[in-house]
Amino acid sequence: MPPTPEQPRLTPQFCFNQTALRDFLRLSRTAIDDTINQHLNALATPGSTPFDPATTAERQPRPIGRRQLPQQACQTFKDKILFPSWQTRSDVLNYCAGVATSPEPDDPDHLLCESEDARARERLVDERLDPYSARYLPRDTRAESLAGLIRNERMVENIIRATTWSLIGERCENETQDSGQALNEWRRRNDTTAEINPVQAATTAALGRDR
Repeated sequence: MPPTPEQPRLTPQFCFNQTALRDFLRLSRTAIDDTINQHLNALATPGSTPFDPATTAERQPRPIGRRQLPQQACQTFKDKILFPSWQTRSDVLNYCAGVATSPEPDDPDHLLCESEDARARERLVDERLDPYSARYLPRDTRAESLAGLIRNERMVENIIRATTWSLIGERCENETQDSGQALNEWRRRNDTTAEINPVQAATTAALGRDR
């Protein structure tokens, strides 16, 4: 199984490097969620239960690979591996969401867009003579592009977590059917700060750009 990547240093530059951001999310998901069945299989301890010949005459309730796992092993995996991985991705997405909503007065794309928007408003178009001249498509600034990426990645994250939690529920006893609620309960148990505040992230991002 691939190693879990460490949380990157959170800076506006990291967020705007969308390749680096997507790579981190992909590697983190591959290490935990995409290989969840391998992780669960590793929790099993073959040979820990003595063989009972009587069981050969009984119909097994579930395949060997789907047997219920020891609850303590399941809980340790959730608390030490799964939830910290989810939390790290949440922190990254929330931080970058704050960066995407903070003003970027020095962004060349932002200045260019403002200039193009102004020219478009001033343009007097006679659509009867030139119907195509009115087709002005404003370009996205890099902040708007980042905001769109974060929205998409959050939707992907919700789907992935729901799938992972469902697979875990087939082998372990889940305290709740909702992955988000389970993560929040883990945060409370560990006195973990809920998530990076997007407003604070935006302030930090603005200060970082001013330096």
